[in-house]
Amino acid sequence: MKSKITSGGLIISLFLCLNFNVVGQSNNLQDSTRMNLIRAAKEIMDTANYCALITLDEEGRPRVRVMDSFKPEEELIVWFGTNPNSRKVAQIKNDPRVTLYYLDNDASGYVMIHGMAQLVDDPIEKERHWKDEWKSFYPKKPEGYLLIKVVPAWMEILSTSRGILGDKITWQPPMVIMNPKK
Repeated sequence: MKSKITSGGLIISLFLCLNFNVVGQSNNLQDSTRMNLIRAAKEIMDTANYCALITLDEEGRPRVRVMDSFKPEEELIVWFGTNPNSRKVAQIKNDPRVTLYYLDNDASGYVMIHGMAQLVDDPIEKERHWKDEWKSFYPKKPEGYLLIKVVPAWMEILSTSRGILGDKITWQPPMVIMNPKK
């Protein structure tokens, strides 16, 4: 489906397929606008207490759970800790497409990231991505602790308090196609 997005004077033509696959982009965002949207997204993500991780179950139904994420890295890469025997791990093994949703603390906007999840069992990364307050959840660390790394394909952001608004007619928020370096 072809979608035309107008927000704050920007016109971006995107070709989107269902199930969160980005097929192409005919006009690139100007670097300054792209960086401003990413900066605003990081602000929302940094201050949000939690985020929602949405996976797809074996029948393709979305499954949502609240997660305690680490602060986003460059290009909005996000890490989580989890139990290796959890349903989300099985769902990611079956279909790595995920969505992350962060609600702005003042409820004036959100960041939604669509990307690919990777399960990471590397001891160095597991030590780097650890929170002491999780000790009671993972008494058998490091064996009972697994990482989820989400590499964004694209994100959308809406923030009325930051002046980032959706299209006046369709309400479609601004989107950024991500080009992760990792």
